[in-house]
Amino acid sequence: MPEFDQRELRDALGHFATGVAVVTADGARGPVGITINSFASVSLDPPLVLWSLARGSDRFECFTGTEYFTIHVLPAGEKPLALRFATLGRDFEGLELETGIGGTPLLATYAARFECRTAACHDGGDHVILVGEVLRLCERDVPPLLFHRGGFKSLTLG
Repeated sequence: MPEFDQRELRDALGHFATGVAVVTADGARGPVGITINSFASVSLDPPLVLWSLARGSDRFECFTGTEYFTIHVLPAGEKPLALRFATLGRDFEGLELETGIGGTPLLATYAARFECRTAACHDGGDHVILVGEVLRLCERDVPPLLFHRGGFKSLTLG
């Protein structure tokens, strides 16, 4: 049995700065997005990445049931976009969009963008770990938006 509670664990994990990303997919009821900070590289050959999704998310069925998704690593200054998809998964109104592989909505704002095919889903306790095979990517030389100790931060590239 752990000697700490969930709040203590969350606070300790908050010391690890992470990037902030929005994952999008084409759901049964139209485009859907969600803000994440649990994104990592898995393999270069084949090109695989992973991200985690809470089982309690109202977007759980959409993302675990889709064949394709796109991960948009957000650039510094995009806290409003991160907050938008943290709470409103279907609010794409007013955003400049393109259509990606498998019909996924592509946001115009990103530092890096990874268009993926779902390769696997693994149990991760109160989360599911989604592994995606990267089919197409693009990147920009801009600083990323970061999340650290419960707040959004910016990194200056030097």
